[in-house]
Amino acid sequence: MPACHKCGRQLNATVDFGRQDTCEGCRSATHVCLNCLHYDTSRYNECAETVADRVVDKEKANFCDHFKPSEARKTPSGLSASEQARKAAEALFKKGK
Repeated sequence: MPACHKCGRQLNATVDFGRQDTCEGCRSATHVCLNCLHYDTSRYNECAETVADRVVDKEKANFCDHFKPSEARKTPSGLSASEQARKAAEALFKKGK
């Protein structure tokens, strides 16, 4: 089930992701890149959808027609838990200069 990118509250994929909808837990907008299935920090414009318009502020509500609620829980940094763990491991084992 989709969850809010900011507080982790579970959201209903069929009703909670309109352009003006907000999370009942933290009042953050829900139709945002950080809640989208296509959000990917490793991709150009941080979006896996190649024809989507660029969205600069990933935490603000937008009009993207390609938006699909993500099932993966994102952390406040915008990374999924696995991405965050990978970055932490890389930092831990990084060779000092």
